Amino acid sequence: MTSPRAAYTPHMEHYTFVLEDQPYLGYFQYGGEKTPVHTTDRHGFRVTPGPGGQRATVGDDRPEGPARVLAGSSAVFGVGATGDAATISARLWNAHAPRLPWLNVAGQSHNSAQELLLFTLFQHELPPVEDIVLLSGVNNLVLSRLPEAQQGRHGAYFDCGPAPDAVPPPDRRLAHATELTLRHLRGWKVLADGLGARLTFVLQPLAPWVREEPLPREKLLFDELDEVSNFRRFHHDIATLPVGRAYARQLAAGCAALDVPFLDMNVALGEAAAPQDWLFIDRVHCTDLGYDLVAQQLADRLDLV
Repeated sequence: MTSPRAAYTPHMEHYTFVLEDQPYLGYFQYGGEKTPVHTTDRHGFRVTPGPGGQRATVGDDRPEGPARVLAGSSAVFGVGATGDAATISARLWNAHAPRLPWLNVAGQSHNSAQELLLFTLFQHELPPVEDIVLLSGVNNLVLSRLPEAQQGRHGAYFDCGPAPDAVPPPDRRLAHATELTLRHLRGWKVLADGLGARLTFVLQPLAPWVREEPLPREKLLFDELDEVSNFRRFHHDIATLPVGRAYARQLAAGCAALDVPFLDMNVALGEAAAPQDWLFIDRVHCTDLGYDLVAQQLADRLDLV
C-alpha cells in the first residue's frame, strides 16, 4: 500500500536533509547541488529563478543593482516546494513583489544565531539591499525542549545532543525562545541599519498555529511522520493555537521595543487561505500553494512592490 507521503508528495524524496559540515555555521547545504526539485549556488544558497530566465543567488548570478533578502531556515529555503520557482523568494520576485530580485538567504535547520551568522559571513557578497525580511521563530521554540546543558550561551542547535526524556513547560519554552530570537534580532537591526535596509520580522507559519484542525490530507501526512519522529511527543504542548498566539504577542512586543515591524504569518495565512486549501506538507513546511500565499501576504502586508 502506498503511503500518504509517497502518494501526495513524491518530490519530498529529493529533500534529503544531508548537509555539509561547515565551520562557524555547523552545517549548511552543499554548493552546486542540482536535483529535480532544488538548485544551489557555489556556496549552497538556493537559486531564485526570476522573470525572463533571470536568476538571483548570493554567490553566483543575479541582475545588477539592488536586491531584497528573504532570510530564515528550511521554510525560507523552500523545503516542500516542487521546484525552485515555487519558493517564497521566487513567488515574490515573479508575482507579488517583482520590482527587485529576491535573494534566498536560508540554511536548513538553523536557529536564530545561525541565521544571523550566515548573513554576517556572506554580507560581503551582497549587492545593495533595500529590504530584509526575516521569516523565523519556530526552530528556537522547537529547540527549547533541550536541557540547559545543551543550550550553551546562544541557544541549542539541532543534533547538539540526545533528545531529553522530559521537556520544560510551555511558558518556560516560550520565554527562552523569545529571548533568543529578540537577542539575535538586535544584531539583525544593527546590520540592517548599517546597510540602509528596512528590516521586518515575520513569525513563520506552523500548521497548528494557522488552523486548529488540519485538512484530512494534511492529517494523513502528519500522522505518517509522527510514526517515525518524536514531534508529537516533544512538541504537543507548543503545537496549539493558544501557544502560537502567546508567542506572537511576546515577539511583537519585543519587536516594537526594537522598532522592527512585526507580522504574524499564522494569522495572515489563516485569513488568506480558503478552508479547502492544502497548505502544509508537514507541520513546518508548505505546499506550493502555501508558499505562494505566504509570499502574497508578505507583499500585501509589508507594502512590498
